[in-house]
Amino acid sequence: MDTTDGYEIQQTALFETGHGFAFAQTKGRGSEFMVCQFTETPFGRDYYHRRSFALMDEAERDFHRRSDNYRYLYKAGPGSRQNPARYFRYYSTQRPVDIGTYPKPDGNEPVVVVNYDADRRRPVAGGRISAWGELTYREPLTKEQAEAYELVPAPDGPNLKRTK
Repeated sequence: MDTTDGYEIQQTALFETGHGFAFAQTKGRGSEFMVCQFTETPFGRDYYHRRSFALMDEAERDFHRRSDNYRYLYKAGPGSRQNPARYFRYYSTQRPVDIGTYPKPDGNEPVVVVNYDADRRRPVAGGRISAWGELTYREPLTKEQAEAYELVPAPDGPNLKRTK
């Protein structure tokens, strides 16, 4: 069973975009339950936007609410670890993602935009990159588009060879 920050993952909702939500439980802490968002990568899951709860039913409601909202907002279908998403992820390594900090090419606007919940960059992609947030596109950006906004492509993108 997967764990994060000492919490054991009890249930997950993974979407075709490679993003998902986890419901987790631990013993011996003030808050026994946690719900967080994650990005699935071949290097493991990057967890962020954590919320702690003392009561299980509150945590379960939050898990279902956040999963349902994501499904509705992004029109995202279910995904699986065995069938990785065919989306293109880029990391914002120089600043949080905000208006004017990423390209929006015609017909290839970002599908998902995520700012991590930290006041600093955090390690992602198995610790290979430090980033403020991430953007997910259906089609790859050109090298010039990514460089103009100082975006770094995920090392596990569909256009790159996967290494295990």
